Amino acid sequence: MEILDYAFMQRALLAAVLVGITAPAVGIYLVQRRQALMGDGIGHVAMTGVGLGFLLTWSPVWMATLVSVIGAVLMELIRWYGRTRGDIALAMLFYGGMAGGVMFINLAPTGSNANLTSYLFGSLSTVSESDVTAICVLAAFVVLVTLGLRRQLFAVSQDEEFARVTGLPVRALNLLTAITAAVTVTVAMRVVGLLLVSALMVVPVAAAQQIGRSFAATFVIAVAIGVSVTIGGTVTSYYQDVPPGATIVLLTIGAFVVLTALATPLARRRARAQAAADAAHDPAECAIPGTRKTTDEVGV
Repeated sequence: MEILDYAFMQRALLAAVLVGITAPAVGIYLVQRRQALMGDGIGHVAMTGVGLGFLLTWSPVWMATLVSVIGAVLMELIRWYGRTRGDIALAMLFYGGMAGGVMFINLAPTGSNANLTSYLFGSLSTVSESDVTAICVLAAFVVLVTLGLRRQLFAVSQDEEFARVTGLPVRALNLLTAITAAVTVTVAMRVVGLLLVSALMVVPVAAAQQIGRSFAATFVIAVAIGVSVTIGGTVTSYYQDVPPGATIVLLTIGAFVVLTALATPLARRRARAQAAADAAHDPAECAIPGTRKTTDEVGV
């Protein structure tokens, strides 16, 4: 294929595959925890890291990772101890992260403003070899956490109190989930962009939930959707000269719409089949005619 003749597209496609795997793998736990917008907040904080990277002439990816992890830890601390003022503290953290990024970028050497756009909305041509190395290392960490601790993370995501009773280190697992989400944001920002990364963490999971009947099935389907749309968006961006991040997100939303449309009649069929099965196994239906009592007659 012509697209594979170019080194920058090889790097972009590899990064896209890794993003397609990691974003839904973390997103499924955030959706279960009802923290679907956490990725968006971390993306705002990561802007400060990108700006610092340009200002200090250090890798923006690694600097964004460091700042994002610190931001994620602060978010968890605010969630634990913030109480009634927690939402205000989180808003200040998000907006402060964005403002800090803009300020540092303006203080950085000339030309950084143009580079910032690629981090905000994604770019194919600017994914360097060092970026790919960083993305591979960070993606490996995310996969190890989300698969190696899937049972523990699922238990905490479903019911923190029950998980605590069973002896799981709930706070440590919550903190690890937040840190993994922060790492995922920095993995995805070179392909999707900081302002759109949250969509790739949430929408594939929402789409997979339409047809997945278990957590494991939803996990696999969500990752499959993530990989498909990131590769499709990257290829489309190359041939049509459109922004990769926006293209990937629109394809993801399209997948959600299609699966929702397919799931509706399937859900109705399953409901009818279940109702028929319940009626067939209802002991009252097999009773001698005239002997079945109503709930009023038995005093319920």
